[in-house]
Amino acid sequence: MGSLIQQAQQMQQQMEAAQQELGEVTVTGTAGGGLVEASVTGLGELTGLRISPEAADPTDTETLADLVIAAIRDANAQAEALQQEKLGPLAALGQGGGLGGLAGGPGGATFPLGFQ
Repeated sequence: MGSLIQQAQQMQQQMEAAQQELGEVTVTGTAGGGLVEASVTGLGELTGLRISPEAADPTDTETLADLVIAAIRDANAQAEALQQEKLGPLAALGQGGGLGGLAGGPGGATFPLGFQ
């Protein structure tokens, strides 16, 4: 039983270290051939948005909105891939994929026998 608790504590420490590392990494997603760029941390937090003047047509704001959404989705997909790379099987502990349910995030991690 003590071994199981120790394993759970090691997993939690590994997840916390990976979360910290992911929070320090930035990935950039693009849309419209680079007209819009969105930057997010490895945890998926939006940190920057760059819109080229060519994308800002005042008569067509709907297209600009679509480009912004597409750039953010691209950046988040890259962040999720980075999470999978850094966490590997530990990422499966999150709820709904990604880091949403890992220790410190909403929902928390579920360890064997309820240990946290």
